[in-house]
Amino acid sequence: MADKPMIQLKDVSKVYDNGTVGLKDIKLTINKGEFVVVVGLSGAGKSTLLRSINRLHNITSGDILIDGKSITKAKGKNLRNLRRDIGMIFQNFNLVKRSSVLRNVLVGRVAYYPTWKTTFNLFSKEDKQKAYEALQKVDLADKVYARADELSGGQQQRVAIARVLMQDPKIILADEPTASLDPQTSIKVMDDLKMLNEKYGMTVLANLHSVELARKFGQRVIGIRAGQVVYDGKMEDTPESVFTDIYNGGDGNKEAK
Repeated sequence: MADKPMIQLKDVSKVYDNGTVGLKDIKLTINKGEFVVVVGLSGAGKSTLLRSINRLHNITSGDILIDGKSITKAKGKNLRNLRRDIGMIFQNFNLVKRSSVLRNVLVGRVAYYPTWKTTFNLFSKEDKQKAYEALQKVDLADKVYARADELSGGQQQRVAIARVLMQDPKIILADEPTASLDPQTSIKVMDDLKMLNEKYGMTVLANLHSVELARKFGQRVIGIRAGQVVYDGKMEDTPESVFTDIYNGGDGNKEAK
């Protein structure tokens, strides 16, 4: 199953309303169970790439397939079901700061409930137990009733990872998950993502600023510059000169975030 395509981008382009080119003719296949890191300068198109995969951004042309199904063309229930398979981890954690850690983790099950039940916090005992177990997996079981805004940045990001674990996704998209964290905490967060990849078989696609973290955790590296893929290869076969070229080989074109 290792060579089963999980994410496919077919000639994907994204042009913003102001004419900025976010992505240009992207052709990519990410296989089931891969841990892939995307590197490039700020504004190269890394975030646009991830946000297009789960349709936070609509693409201008091309098609994106999730486990063989087009998310580009999906509507209504089909779109919701495809998005349920995609967990998203953001740089700024995206937690409800005034809510408890438990309530934030339970948000990962929202797609499995009717709206009225989640509005009144009517989650099952089984899901509350599952949330506690998810927090155990990221070493935060002692914070279950703490408010999210009482936690450190690293702890908040690990709550976000526990929330993704609750979702049972096939794919995790991590958009600069360590950008606001210190080096030691960054490694802990990346270790948690690696755990989800190795223990649960979740396919991980992560944007990273740090080449050091990319080298340590990525099985495969994709280089993005000016909205285009300029490198795609196994990390173990990637020389330092490739990273130098990705970060220094820009041509000054107008780029997107």
